[in-house]
Amino acid sequence: MDKKKKVRLSDIAQKLNISTVTVSKALANKDGVGDDLRKQIKDIAEEMGYKVKKNGAAASKDQATGNIGILIPSRFFSPDFSFYWYLFNFLSKELLSRNYYSIMELLPDENEEKLIMPRMIHDQKVDGMIILGQTNDSYLEAVKSHYDNFILMDFYTNKLHLDSVSDDDFYCSYQLTNYVISQGHKKLCFVGNFGATTSITDRYMGFTKAMYENGLNTDVKDIINDRDSKGLKIDLDIPYKNMPTAFICNCDETAANLILLLQEKGYKIPEDISVTGFDNYLPQGRINLELTTAFIRPEDSAKVAADLIINKIKGEPYIKGRHLVSGSLVIKDSVKKL
Repeated sequence: MDKKKKVRLSDIAQKLNISTVTVSKALANKDGVGDDLRKQIKDIAEEMGYKVKKNGAAASKDQATGNIGILIPSRFFSPDFSFYWYLFNFLSKELLSRNYYSIMELLPDENEEKLIMPRMIHDQKVDGMIILGQTNDSYLEAVKSHYDNFILMDFYTNKLHLDSVSDDDFYCSYQLTNYVISQGHKKLCFVGNFGATTSITDRYMGFTKAMYENGLNTDVKDIINDRDSKGLKIDLDIPYKNMPTAFICNCDETAANLILLLQEKGYKIPEDISVTGFDNYLPQGRINLELTTAFIRPEDSAKVAADLIINKIKGEPYIKGRHLVSGSLVIKDSVKKL
């Protein structure tokens, strides 16, 4: 006997000549669909044998896919050198240990701007979704308008009440800056775009707190940007006529780029200038010394994210809101004691 074909949202949408998003909203009792159309959609869905899901979650084990989607903005992703590729591997391994498979989908900038939903949501390929990497609030609001089972990872938003997992960037950066100051440095400069991501913002605020507590001046206008407002990398503009004794970089990749640029200009690291990173993630051989940096174990972040999304999928109790993962300093060779 042939197995009955599973009815998808797109099948219902095609029958009524409407969008899949409209069908999804109607079946989830979301705003934006008229009462008459909502009833028509539900009647057709029932007629076609579709089992309505509640709040985006599978209504039964038979409906569950056993998959969790990982949505990554394409501007942050490169298989050759990408912190998010690195995080994805830990996340997929953790989910697999809980009997869930991971489906990765990249979010093109154009789809984000046009508020186009992920294919894995449209096609009902996943039971829940983790958005890994800073995504704009308009897009998050569009996702939330017709799908509940998702969380944010490595960023958060203050404008929407969404569950998220992020590193304790503020305190780790505060500790890192304090360490550099303890080594005798008084003229420090932060490298990173203050408003590009919530992670960089928090890292700069931790830097600022440490500077002020040690009686040292800092100003947001003195920041050296390493990327534009969308998070795309740009060339570093170094103040060679007014150099600090130490650069505090928002991530290891930026620190490595800065070190290579300084070495091209004849500076020795750390003999002439000290440099720190963040994340403890840098391919071996990228630079000729080991970075002093901050380290939040990706295994710890992956575990918290897996707990959060699975509890949400299953409808089990969990702490809502923002979840912070703590880290520690890694003291290496890139900071000189003055």
